[in-house]
Amino acid sequence: MTETAPDLLYSEAEEDLRAAVRSLLADRTDTASTLTRAESDIPCDPRLWQALGAEMGLAGLLVPEKLGGQGAGHREAGVVLEEIGRSVAPVPYLTSSVIATETLLGLDITADEVAGLLGELASGRKTAALVVPFSYGPDSPRLRGGLDGVTRTVADAATADVLLVPTGQGLYAVEAGEAAITALTPLDLTRPLADVALDGARGTLLADADTGRAAVRRGLLAGAGLLASEQLGVAEWCLTETVAYTRDRKQFNRPVGSFQALKHRMAQLWLEVVSARAAARNAADALATGSPDAPLAVAVAQAYCSRVAVHAAEECVQLHGGIGMTWEHPAHLYLKRAKSAQSALGSAGEHRASVAEIVGLPGPA
Repeated sequence: MTETAPDLLYSEAEEDLRAAVRSLLADRTDTASTLTRAESDIPCDPRLWQALGAEMGLAGLLVPEKLGGQGAGHREAGVVLEEIGRSVAPVPYLTSSVIATETLLGLDITADEVAGLLGELASGRKTAALVVPFSYGPDSPRLRGGLDGVTRTVADAATADVLLVPTGQGLYAVEAGEAAITALTPLDLTRPLADVALDGARGTLLADADTGRAAVRRGLLAGAGLLASEQLGVAEWCLTETVAYTRDRKQFNRPVGSFQALKHRMAQLWLEVVSARAAARNAADALATGSPDAPLAVAVAQAYCSRVAVHAAEECVQLHGGIGMTWEHPAHLYLKRAKSAQSALGSAGEHRASVAEIVGLPGPA
């Protein structure tokens, strides 16, 4: 039996989706508004999320149509995240529409509580956050004993309506108002982090411990795989802006981009971005098709794309010269998004270790 080769190309429908999302983001968000909102008490943009999640229906891409979603797949969600990465949009798409939604899809979706919550997430009326540290990868979560204690650095918990809490007894849904949520000051101000204290919280049991554990791994695996698409979007924006700037900026009466040393740097970066696109698309396609190689594809994508995004953002800051170091220029937003994402959902080292384990490469003696 021959295996089907992954489809790394974008379909016409995916390109149409990209155009629509890019147009909306260009119309609804800009550098000045993103900077202002990032420094405010509400870093996420509720109007932008309403437009993306509810009006365009993107919050429900991964949710079956019978539950009120779009019945699409991870390839389409990857396209959306590429565009969110290109604009560093302050919306909870990765945490709510991918990680939390995928976690719920790993449960019994015929159960009223699960189906109802999935419908609300798909409509964009509510958002959810999985209560594990944002640094946890698919193989790292440790379950708490019950609905108590504090979980550090939970992404988008401060703006979520519902918290999905994995415990030793099972997976619970907890209304955000039942928890004590302390906002933190993260490196990337466009993706807020918070500590979540659940002492005395009341929740609805959604699944037993074993089912909940498998569902959480499914959610984190999808999140890590599609985070690579967001990192690709960050890298593509940085490369495009750097090439445009060095073409227009002149020194010694010639464009700085015409100097051979800079040509070599940008050519090397282009090669890395092209390879990152292949890795990210392979991960999205493996998740979409339910391939048994999905864990390997995700680990490879994260190990590679996280480094490329940081390199592209660093080159963007450096090759923009003095203006790249200013607060008004958006380059620092992309560098911070890339650096924070590098340690999110498993570090590159953890994913390389996963690759070695999956393919049976022996470690050092």
